[in-house]
Amino acid sequence: MKLGLIAGNGRFPFLLLDAARAEGCEVVVAAIKEETDLEINDRARIDAGVTVHWLSLGELSKLIETFRAAGVTRAVMAGQVKHKQIFSSIRPDWRLAKLLLNLRTRNTDVLLGAVAKVLGDEGIELISSTAFLEPLLAREGVLTGRGPDEEERKNIEYGLTVATGLAGFDIGQTVVIAAQACVAVEAMEGTDAAIERAGALMRTLDDDGGGGEASTLARHLTVIKLPKPKQDMRFDVPVIGVRTLETMIRAGASCLAIEAGRTLLFDGDAIIRRAAEADIAIVAVPRRY
Repeated sequence: MKLGLIAGNGRFPFLLLDAARAEGCEVVVAAIKEETDLEINDRARIDAGVTVHWLSLGELSKLIETFRAAGVTRAVMAGQVKHKQIFSSIRPDWRLAKLLLNLRTRNTDVLLGAVAKVLGDEGIELISSTAFLEPLLAREGVLTGRGPDEEERKNIEYGLTVATGLAGFDIGQTVVIAAQACVAVEAMEGTDAAIERAGALMRTLDDDGGGGEASTLARHLTVIKLPKPKQDMRFDVPVIGVRTLETMIRAGASCLAIEAGRTLLFDGDAIIRRAAEADIAIVAVPRRY
């Protein structure tokens, strides 16, 4: 089987590439100049079953031509493309410009869904981004040595309600909660930036003379990251990695809640070790919708 891989940033494309090659797939990589790590070229140099073609955001016609010339009929998106890149740095070719003109809204779900339809019309099926990576999906329950304490459980309960409502609007996937109050909501800046903003806000409250209250809240900062109510598993699937834990540590967060079965854990063993070192609780809650 020949697989097309539309590669964004981070380790996701490399994990999927390795998994697909382990199953005998030839992989044709469409690497995004603004996002993909140059390391992807090394894979092509050492593995004859991998070819890499570089293109810019907005070059939809070139993407289709590349895959069709290589005989690709199935493709997968893997790796983040920053929301702000999509809406500020993109220079659409004629095909993408035509697509954008016909969109009722321009959030990421609608845009990527339209791109998927165009690919499908050209004989290229876009498949789930978790294809080949099912073992990395979070299992339900407490994943770390310790579970959430009472305060963190209250934060999770409240945060799940907020995150569910947020996800339904395709704004972002993450909320940060303290003392059952919403400290930060993710938008175009991404998960890590939202967590960092929450930590910075708590430090500001402390500096402003909160009488120690802000420091207490900071120790119970809880991060909740959920997929959308009708999450399209072909793109924008929630992903957690060690970098997420490092960001939480810097922000003073002590607990992370994700959804079981629809959140990918990259290098799960390293995540659990780092969480133990920082006394962070991680829990995968049952699917809510």
